Amino acid sequence: MATRIDGKKVAADIKADLAERVERLKAQGIVPGLGTLLVGEDPGSVKYVAGKHADCQEIGINSVKKELPATATFEDIAAAVKDLNEDPACNGFIVQLPLPKGIDQNAIIDLIDPAKDADGMHPYNLGELVLHVRGDISTPLPCTPRGVIELLKAYDIDLNGKEVCVLGRGITIGRTIGLMLTRNAVNATVTLCHTGTKDVADHMRRADVIVAAMGSAGFVTPDKIKEGAVLVDVGVSRVFDEEAGRYRIKGDVDKACYDKASAYTPNPGGVGPMTRAMLLANVVEMAERHAMNK
Repeated sequence: MATRIDGKKVAADIKADLAERVERLKAQGIVPGLGTLLVGEDPGSVKYVAGKHADCQEIGINSVKKELPATATFEDIAAAVKDLNEDPACNGFIVQLPLPKGIDQNAIIDLIDPAKDADGMHPYNLGELVLHVRGDISTPLPCTPRGVIELLKAYDIDLNGKEVCVLGRGITIGRTIGLMLTRNAVNATVTLCHTGTKDVADHMRRADVIVAAMGSAGFVTPDKIKEGAVLVDVGVSRVFDEEAGRYRIKGDVDKACYDKASAYTPNPGGVGPMTRAMLLANVVEMAERHAMNK
């Protein structure tokens, strides 16, 4: 029977450890803080940001909230980023995406102080990840790829020498996870498949591990995977459930694959909780680095 990889449980264990580390920091007079910048009132973004601040409360770190209307200009948003860069109560922060239409998101991300980049997605930090293939990295790591690797590690799934097929080339997971999987510390061999890839199913059938991040509901089917593969489902699609009469979240992996796999992450309840836990981990690590440099 395939192992169900429980992201909620692993994330809870990580948050418990982070809470202890936060208490040790507080004993040194340092209170970690996570900042968020929310522009507009997109329901999904509002809910996601609220969840981040609930996580902060859970482990005992400060929340620094900045909110701007959807009519905010580039200059307004840039000024808010500058404030967070300079706020000593905020060790790290995120700019919640997407930003309103017409705002250059990449230009805003470029304005974040790399040392306060809680998402680990600033070009400087991605560049550090590219350069430091060997040894430790002291810059923030991308949350979702880090969450995937930590989740597999928690279940003793060794990626050393394994063939990993990544589906999707988005910056949040597809392109960035390859940088992390091919580091010496992980040592996997990665094939990145996308809309221009020929015979995607052939690549999938050779893979020991499939990381599906396409946003195409049920794309990974039993005929496309080999016996005993590990399936990591990062895709998110809203699919209308005729029987229930409402929309449901579905991943990229068809549940029929579970019987053929050796292990799988459910969706929801797999990678999602780990992404949020890794955001907290980045912030606590930023505070710990600050404590060491005092």
